[in-house]
Amino acid sequence: MEELKTYAIIRTGGKQYRVVPGQKIKVEKIEAEAGADITFSDVLFLKNGESVQMGKPLVTGASVSGKVLKQGRTKKILVFHKRRKKGYKKLQGHRQDMTEVLIQNVSVGA
Repeated sequence: MEELKTYAIIRTGGKQYRVVPGQKIKVEKIEAEAGADITFSDVLFLKNGESVQMGKPLVTGASVSGKVLKQGRTKKILVFHKRRKKGYKKLQGHRQDMTEVLIQNVSVGA
């Protein structure tokens, strides 16, 4: 398997994502219109060729830029609660807001 030349681990929406240029990711909702450019400055790890930078906690000067493709919602998650022998049942549904982002560039800091 061929190793990737450049990738980064970013933090957004309380979660961490491993991203490479050209990848589409779905993240927690970001307040931006479809087609807008966005920059993730919380870069935790960066690999560019043979050089590796680990942040303490963030890599200084590094950023990941992308383009918002669309705003939407994820699939419905069913939450079912039941108490045995008590006749208690409750079913709830939930759809989380999400933003689909196309990663365009991983820039290395100083």
